Amino acid sequence: MDNQKQQINIEITPEIAGGLYSNLALIAHSPSEFIIDFAQVMPGVPKPKVASRIILTPEHAKRLLKALMDNIEKYESENGKIVLRQGPMPVPPMGNMGEA
Repeated sequence: MDNQKQQINIEITPEIAGGLYSNLALIAHSPSEFIIDFAQVMPGVPKPKVASRIILTPEHAKRLLKALMDNIEKYESENGKIVLRQGPMPVPPMGNMGEA
């Protein structure tokens, strides 16, 4: 097996490149997929709307987890440790919808 990393050439449209802001991620799974819904919780808005839904295979979900862990380690080595607040927060950073 070749140990060289495969390089993928991707294209991104200007609309997608602008990105979406999310401060809430709801994660669910079934035997065949992981579903991640990204939403914004804003003061005065009683019911946040999902801005984007990403559906991943279990293998790709694990690859995403590893990539996030790697990037967080790099970020913290350059910028200092990310501190998670204790106790209730007015805007939850992460949610869990349970199993799908």
